[in-house]
Amino acid sequence: MTADPRRSWALDREIVLCRVIDAPRERVFEAWTDPKQIAQWFGPDGFTVESLECDIRPGGRWRFIYTGPDGKIWDNRIVFLTVEAPRLIEMEHGHDKDDDPTRFHVTVMFDEQSDGKTVLTMRQLHPTREQREGAIGFGAVEFGYQTLGKLARHVGTS
Repeated sequence: MTADPRRSWALDREIVLCRVIDAPRERVFEAWTDPKQIAQWFGPDGFTVESLECDIRPGGRWRFIYTGPDGKIWDNRIVFLTVEAPRLIEMEHGHDKDDDPTRFHVTVMFDEQSDGKTVLTMRQLHPTREQREGAIGFGAVEFGYQTLGKLARHVGTS
């Protein structure tokens, strides 16, 4: 049996984002796992989110539509693999269809600092190096940090 390439980490296929958020870990984790909250902050600056369904638990899924500032629409589906409060979320993210070869694996870790802040680390593992390069070219790093900035503002920090 061969290993699933989506679940093994390879530096040439991953994107890692990290941010210190001036809020307690439980509050940051709740913003990720409360269906009402996640739709308020998730996505890059200027993008809106319309949730079609949102069930944040292992085996649950979140189907949503991004609308960009230019009116362009992207359909999305996240399937949650692991939800361990308040430290870890693992998911598969892609288009809202069953057979999506571009779906990528995401691990979000929430580490508490002694000063009440949270270190959030988000790792994306893409199926191929080419897809990772395409995501970076599209703006995945910049958009990812914009999203984490919106999260920080949502939980009460800048």
